[in-house]
Amino acid sequence: MEEASVLRSEEMENCCRGSLLSQLSSLLLLFQLPAGGSAEEFMVIGPSEPIVAVLGGDIMLPCRVSPAMDVQNMELRWFRSKFSEAVLIYQNQREQREEQLAQYRGRTSLVKDFLTQGEAAVRIHNVQAFDNGLYTCFFRMGIFYEEAGLELKVAGVGSAPQVHITGPEEDGVRVVCMALGWFPKPQVQWRALSGEKFLTFSETQAQDAEGLFTINATLVVRDPSSGNVTCSVLNPILGQEKAMAIFIPEPFFPRSSPWKLAFMVILTVLMLLLLGAVFYIMREHTAKLQEMQEWEKLHRDKKEDQRIKEEALKARDELQADLDWRKSVYLASLKKAKLYADWRKEKFQTLTVSLDPESAHSILALSDDKTSVTFKDSCKGSEDGVYSVLGHEGITSGCCYWEVEIKNAERSEWALGVCRRDVERKGWYQESPEKGFWVVAMYDNIFGSLPANGEHIVPIPQRVGVFLDLKEGDVSFYNMTDGSHLFSFPLASASGTLLPYFRLRSGNVSLTICSGVGGPVQTPLPFNNLPCSSEEPGSLPGQGFSSGCGVDGDFPGAESPLLPCGPEAMSP
Repeated sequence: MEEASVLRSEEMENCCRGSLLSQLSSLLLLFQLPAGGSAEEFMVIGPSEPIVAVLGGDIMLPCRVSPAMDVQNMELRWFRSKFSEAVLIYQNQREQREEQLAQYRGRTSLVKDFLTQGEAAVRIHNVQAFDNGLYTCFFRMGIFYEEAGLELKVAGVGSAPQVHITGPEEDGVRVVCMALGWFPKPQVQWRALSGEKFLTFSETQAQDAEGLFTINATLVVRDPSSGNVTCSVLNPILGQEKAMAIFIPEPFFPRSSPWKLAFMVILTVLMLLLLGAVFYIMREHTAKLQEMQEWEKLHRDKKEDQRIKEEALKARDELQADLDWRKSVYLASLKKAKLYADWRKEKFQTLTVSLDPESAHSILALSDDKTSVTFKDSCKGSEDGVYSVLGHEGITSGCCYWEVEIKNAERSEWALGVCRRDVERKGWYQESPEKGFWVVAMYDNIFGSLPANGEHIVPIPQRVGVFLDLKEGDVSFYNMTDGSHLFSFPLASASGTLLPYFRLRSGNVSLTICSGVGGPVQTPLPFNNLPCSSEEPGSLPGQGFSSGCGVDGDFPGAESPLLPCGPEAMSP
C-alpha cells in the first residue's frame, strides 16, 4: 500500500512539474494545516455499481468524501487509466484546461451544487463510444489524498436489422442480416416462425471510426417449410431489441432429383436379383429331394422381386408427377413476375406487324414497307390532336410480341400498345383500358402508362417491346435496350380481336417496327415533303408512303408452327 502511494506521488509530481501555480496552491494548503501538522483525513467513495450512459446523451460521474466536509478548496481530478489522462481538473476553485485530454475539451463540466457537503460530480456531454470504461476520481488536500474507482458503460441502439436473401447455398438458401451503429457489440439471434432458435450461423463484426459496431450474420436455411425467419439484434446493456423477419418461398430452395431415389430402388432390385441368382446356383447342387422346394422358393423370390420392382416404378412415376406439378407452379409464378425481356422472348412468338394505311390519320405518313410512321414533312402535329394508326394484323389468341424503335423519343409526344378492333378513334378520345386501349406514352416530358398513375420511368426508352399474352390475359412493356420491365396491364376488359396501336401527337418523332427477333433495327426510309390534308389517302410518289383511314387487312407472312402464336391466332 505504501509503495502504491509512493508511485502515485511520483506520477503526480511528474504531471505537475513545471506548473508554478500548482506548487503555490499546495504550499497554501500546507499553511492551512491544523496545529498537529497533518491535514484532516477522509475517504473518497464512488458508485458501487457501473453507471450506464446512452450514446449522444449526458451522464454524471459522482464521488463524495467521508466524513462529509467542504471540498471547494481541494484539488479534484477525474482521469482514465493514467493520472495524466485527465478528464476534468478542479483546482484553486476553478476548472483547469491545460492538462485535460483533447477529446474531453468542451464536453465536460463540474457539478458544484454540493461541494460544501463533500459531493462532486463531472458531467460528460454528448457521450461517445470511447467514453466507455474505467475512471478514477481523485481528491487531495495538502499532502493527503484519496481516490476511488468507477465504471461507465456506454450503450447505443443502432439501426434495425436488414435481412435479404443472397442466393442458394448447397441444399438450402443463404440469408444475410446486417445492423449498423450498435454499441457495445450486440447479440444476434435467428429464429424460425415457431420460435425455435437457429444455433448454427456465421457472424462477423467491424467497428467504424467512432467505435460503433456493424454486424453481419449469415444463416443457411435448409427446411423449405420454414416460411418466415427472423433476425433479432439485442443490446446486452439496455436490453433493447430490434428484429426483422423475411419470408422464403419454397421455390427458392434447390430441388433434389427424383431420379436419385428411383436409381437407389432399381439398384436394390438388381442386387436382390443377383443374390437370388447366386442363391439359385448354389441350391442346384443339393439333392433331388430338395429340388422342388428350391424351385418353389425361387418362384416366390421372383414374385417378390417383381412386386418390389413394380412398387419402385410406381414410386418413380409418383415422384415424376410431383416434380411436373412443382415445375408448373414454379413457371406460373415466374411468368407472373416482372421478368427481363430476353427470357420472355423465348416463350413468345414473334409477330410480324405491318401498318394498315386505311386506319392511318390523314396527316400521318407511312413508309414503303408499312413498318414506320411519322408526320408528313409539312405537318408537326398539335397538342390538341390525336393522330393514330393501327397494325394490319388482328390477334385473337396465343402469346406474341413485337418491338418498336422511337426516334426523338424525349422531345415529342407519342404512344404505343394495343387496342380493341372496335375502339372509337374519331376526333379527341381517351386512351385507357376502360375505352379499350392498353398503352404507354410520352407526355408532358415524362414517360408512363395511360391513364397516368404517377409512376414515371427514367431514362426514357428508345426501343420498346410489347408482349401480349392472351392465355394469361395481360400485356407487358419492356425497355429492349437494357431488358428492364416498364409496365404491365391486365386485359380484364379485353374481348374480341386486338390490334397493335401507334399514336403521334407532336414533335419530330417516328415509330419504327423492328424486324426479326433480336435483329438490327430497320432504318426507316426518308420522308418527302407531303401536304397536310383531310382528303382521301393517296400513294406517296417515289417513296411509297401512304396515309388515310380504314379497317384491318390481311395478315402478311407465315409464323413458326413451333410457338403458340401461329397464323390461326390472327384474324384476317
